[in-house]
Amino acid sequence: MLMDWLMTTIKIGLAVAVATTFDDNIYLTGFFSEVNRTFRPKHIVVGELIGFTVLVSASLIGFFLGLVIDSAWIGLLGILPILIGLNNLLNLNKDDSTEDKSTNLKINARYRGFDSRKRSLWDVIRDRQTYSVSAVTISNGGNNLGIYIPLFASSSIQSLAVIIPVCYFIVCCWLFMSYNLTRQPGIAVVLSRYASKIFPFVLMWLGFRILLDSESYRLFLPNI
Repeated sequence: MLMDWLMTTIKIGLAVAVATTFDDNIYLTGFFSEVNRTFRPKHIVVGELIGFTVLVSASLIGFFLGLVIDSAWIGLLGILPILIGLNNLLNLNKDDSTEDKSTNLKINARYRGFDSRKRSLWDVIRDRQTYSVSAVTISNGGNNLGIYIPLFASSSIQSLAVIIPVCYFIVCCWLFMSYNLTRQPGIAVVLSRYASKIFPFVLMWLGFRILLDSESYRLFLPNI
C-alpha cells in the first residue's frame, strides 16, 4: 500500500512539474546562450531556483487554506487547471511564439572571455544579475500558481513532502537540458512545438484528479 501511494504521488508530482515548468527551458536556454565573463551559469541556476522557491512558497497558501476549509470546497480549485488547459488548447493554433522565442536565442557554443576568478555562492546570491533570472521565473509563473495552489490545498503534508522535491528535481533537469541545448538550439524548438499539444491534456487531467480526490462532486451530487 505504501509503495502504491508513493508511486501515485510521484506520478502526480512529475505530471504537475513537467506541465507547469516546461516553458522554463525556453528562456533558460536564452540565458545560457548569453553567458559571458560576468554573467555565469551559476547566476542562472541560483536565480531560477530562487524564483521557483518564491512560487512554491506562495502556493503553500493553498495548503494552509486546506487545513481550515473543508476539502470538498478546496477541491473546487481543481477547476483552475482544467480552465488553463482548455485555454491553452483553444489557443494552440494561434500561438506562434515558439518561433519568435527561438529567434531570440543567441546561440554560442563557447563562452566568450572566461572569468578566471571563481565566484562564491554568496557573491552570486548578492549579484543583481541573479535576480533578473528570478524575475523572469516569477513573471512566467502564473500557470504555476494556478496549478500548485489547488494541488497543495488538496494534498496532505506527506504528499507535499514527495511532490515538492519532485518539482525541484524537474526544474534541475530543465537547467541541465537548457545548458546543453545552447549547443543544439533546434531541439528546443521541436520540444516546445510538440509538448504544447500534450500539456493542455495533462493540466486537465490534474484538475479532474483534484476534483475527484477531494470528492468535490458530492457538493452538487450528494446522493452519489
